[in-house]
Amino acid sequence: MTVNGADDVLLVHGGTPLEGELRVRGAKNLVPKAMVAALLGSAPSRLRNVPDIRDVRVVRGLLQLHGVTVRPGHEPGELVMDPTSVESANVADIDAHAGSSRIPILFCGPLLHRLGHAFIPGLGGCDIGGRPIDFHFDVLRQFGATIEKRADGQYLEAPQRLRGTKIRLPYPSVGATEQVLLTAVLAEGVTELSNAAVEPEIEDLICVLQKMGAIIAMDTDRTIRVTGVEKLGGYTHRAIPDRLEAASWASAALATEGNIYVRGAQQRSMMTFLNTYRKVGGAFEIDDEGIRFWHPGGQLKSIALETDVHPGFQTDWQQPLVVALTQATGLSIIHETVYESRLGFTSALNQMGAHIQLYRECLGGSDCRFGQRNFLHSAVVSGPTPLQAADLVIPDLRGGFSYLIAALAAQGTSRVHGIGLINRGYENFMEKLVELGAKAELPGKALG
Repeated sequence: MTVNGADDVLLVHGGTPLEGELRVRGAKNLVPKAMVAALLGSAPSRLRNVPDIRDVRVVRGLLQLHGVTVRPGHEPGELVMDPTSVESANVADIDAHAGSSRIPILFCGPLLHRLGHAFIPGLGGCDIGGRPIDFHFDVLRQFGATIEKRADGQYLEAPQRLRGTKIRLPYPSVGATEQVLLTAVLAEGVTELSNAAVEPEIEDLICVLQKMGAIIAMDTDRTIRVTGVEKLGGYTHRAIPDRLEAASWASAALATEGNIYVRGAQQRSMMTFLNTYRKVGGAFEIDDEGIRFWHPGGQLKSIALETDVHPGFQTDWQQPLVVALTQATGLSIIHETVYESRLGFTSALNQMGAHIQLYRECLGGSDCRFGQRNFLHSAVVSGPTPLQAADLVIPDLRGGFSYLIAALAAQGTSRVHGIGLINRGYENFMEKLVELGAKAELPGKALG
C-alpha cells in the first residue's frame, strides 16, 4: 500500500510490541545521488537495491524530463538509466517535479557539464534547521558557473568548461560535499575539498563515480582530491543498505518492548549506533544477513548523547532513539550539533506524557556552533514516563517516524497526520508495520 499526500491520517492503536522481520534496501542518502551521477555518463548505468521511496520517484521524474531513459532492470529494485540523449527541460515541469525535494540542487554540476546550463526551482525538504543553498551556488561559481536569480528560481550557465578549485567547507556538510564531487569529476584540473563529509553514503557515491572513470582520493584528514577527466562512462552498482532506516526500526523495537530482525542492516556503518543502543539497555545480534534488535526486559538506562557528523552519532538516529529514552530511568541529555531545530519534535512527546526540557546551552558535551546563537538544541529527558495517545502532526521525515514509534508505544489510539511524508525515506513502511504486528489503520480501512 502506497500513501501519498501530506494530509493522510493513520490511526495507531498503541501498546503492542513490534515483532517480526523486515528488509531495508538502498540508502535514501545515496540512491537519489547515484541516480543524478548517471547524468554525467556517456553510457547507461545500472543501479541495484533501489528503494521505492518518494525521493527516488522525484529524481526519476527529473531525469526523464531531461531526456534520460529510466527503466526497471532484471531484478526487483534495479534501475537502468540511459543518459545518451540529455536535453533541456521545461521550467514549469521541473518546478512541478521538484517542489518538495532538495535533490534538484545536485543536478547543477552534471547539467552544466552536459548542456552548459541548468535551472533550479525553489527547494523544499524537511524543516529541521538551516540548510542554506547559497553555499551550493558559491561553490558552483568557484568552478566557473554564472548564476542569475529569477522569479521562478536560479538559472545557471557555464560559458566554458568548469575548472577545478580549492574549497574548504565551514562545516562538513553532506550536501555540499556531494555538490563538489558531482561537479569536480568532469572539471578541468584538480579540485581539493577540505573539511569534507565522509559518511558511508559519501564513500559509496565516490565508488559509483570511480566506476564511471573518475579519479578521487580521500585523505585521512577529511580532504578529498578530485582530478577531473574528459569523459565518464556508465556504472553498475549495488547501493549500500539504509543504516538510518535500520536504526529507526531498532529504536521502534526498544520503545515498544519488541523484537525486530532487520535484514540488510550492516554492522560496519552502524557501530556508533550499536554502542549507544547497548548502553541504553537494548540488545542486538548480528549475522551475515542482518541484525536483530530487541528489548531484553528490565529497565532502560539514561545516557548522555551528542550528535555529530560521521563517525559520530548521526543526527538522523537521534529522534527515533529519544522516544525510547522517554522510557529510560533517570535523566538523559541530548546535545544536537548538526541541525539547530531538530529537537522541536519533542513538544508532541511532552503532549503524550513525556518530560523533555529544551535548552539553548550546549549540554553534556563540547561547545558547538549553535551554542551562542539562541537555538534550543539541547534536551534533558526525564524518565520513565508512560506515553498516552494523542493527535500528532508529522513535522519532518525522521520526526515523523519518531511520532509513529511514540504512537505505537503509547496507550490508546493516536491519530497521526501527514504520514505521506514518511514515504520520503521509508519504503513500504505501512506494509512493514503490518508484518510486525502493529495495530494501525487508515480511517475506515484496516491495513494489510
